[in-house]
Amino acid sequence: MNCSGCSFIQPIEDQGTVSLRPLSPSLEQLIRQQAYDIYIVEDIGSISYYSREQMLDILHWVRELPSEQGDDLSIGILGVDNIGGEPSWFPLSTLITRLQHHDIVEIIRQKQFTSHMQPIVDKQEQIMAYEFLLRPIPDGPGFQPYKLFEVAHRTGLHSFLDRAARISAIETSALHLPTGVKRFINFLPSSIYNPQYCLSHTFAAIERLKLDPQDFVFEVVETENIMEMPKLQDIFNVYRSNGINVALDDVGSGYSLPELIGKLKPDYVKIDRGLIDRCDQDEQKQRDIRNIAERTWDIGSHVLAEGIERREEFDFCRSIGINLAQGYLFGKPSEHPFAVL
Repeated sequence: MNCSGCSFIQPIEDQGTVSLRPLSPSLEQLIRQQAYDIYIVEDIGSISYYSREQMLDILHWVRELPSEQGDDLSIGILGVDNIGGEPSWFPLSTLITRLQHHDIVEIIRQKQFTSHMQPIVDKQEQIMAYEFLLRPIPDGPGFQPYKLFEVAHRTGLHSFLDRAARISAIETSALHLPTGVKRFINFLPSSIYNPQYCLSHTFAAIERLKLDPQDFVFEVVETENIMEMPKLQDIFNVYRSNGINVALDDVGSGYSLPELIGKLKPDYVKIDRGLIDRCDQDEQKQRDIRNIAERTWDIGSHVLAEGIERREEFDFCRSIGINLAQGYLFGKPSEHPFAVL
């Protein structure tokens, strides 16, 4: 069984073929007018290229085709070492974006990233968990994590990246953390088309490393539109059936509405940093935070305040009963676990 979107194309070589399908008689005529070196098998036309620049010229030409020719085209690229094999087929726009962001695509393809850990503390400021965040590898190419995921979305690689990031976090946690310390790891609901299959790699990694599933909390990332309720409930159910807790991230921001707490019943609710920022000075924010906290406590779950940078913010959250917190006040993301600053 395959998980749609979880596959990954081979690296694009400097020589090979660009294949187009379906090939209509009129499209074939247009190709021959360009004097390309073409061969045809059934409804597939394959054009040979001999440099990356020539390949880009071919794709640029295809992109400029009249809409009646180009709208339904799928593109496949095979390097010279794989000629005769079956290419992975993608919409033209996806491949154009991949080529425009080749450097970032290579970071994703080669998994040139690692996981840093940011502490999560209890009301006594004792570390009880870490959130794992994607960062560049030492001496590797730099990147901004949001840009990496943005390009991954636009190029159809978000499932590959999301899965690889989860596995990186799990492996990093095995190196540094003892049993009993919670590990918060982000996930993209849109990358999980079939939860039983797409998450099997995650569960296999936990089992392979002999880790306790109860130490893991998987949370919906802050930028993800989580309005597909049945799908997200299904994902949550698969995590829980494997002994893993789930969290709703950035509650109080645009997508993560407080009303979702009762519907999804997450084990942890993380309050958006926008609400936490200077909450000690803003009565409306205080009312919103109390509302979220009370909804969470009503279902027997834990509340965590994110983005705490000032002592006054932490003091207010503790004063209303919020017992978990995260932010620069307690420590920035780091390669290794560390004591509270």
